[in-house]
Amino acid sequence: MSRFAGLKKTVAPSVVEPEAQAVVEKARPRNPREGKRAVVGYFSPAVSKGLHQLALDTDTTIQGLIGEAIDDLMRKHGRHPFGER
Repeated sequence: MSRFAGLKKTVAPSVVEPEAQAVVEKARPRNPREGKRAVVGYFSPAVSKGLHQLALDTDTTIQGLIGEAIDDLMRKHGRHPFGER
């Protein structure tokens, strides 16, 4: 028998006014990954290091660099760029 078997977890019910709940919901940051899908590739450590250094040098993110590269690739093939970062 567990030494915690006799303990009950008691939590007071949360009572929040509807107006206050709406404020709380608006205050929460939206998940930036919501509605998006991962696009993954495996590359050498040298490519990874180079991308990280370029991101630092240009004050951007790896995702921003990859988005820019995808836009350039789409233009190269006559497609409309997505412009997502």
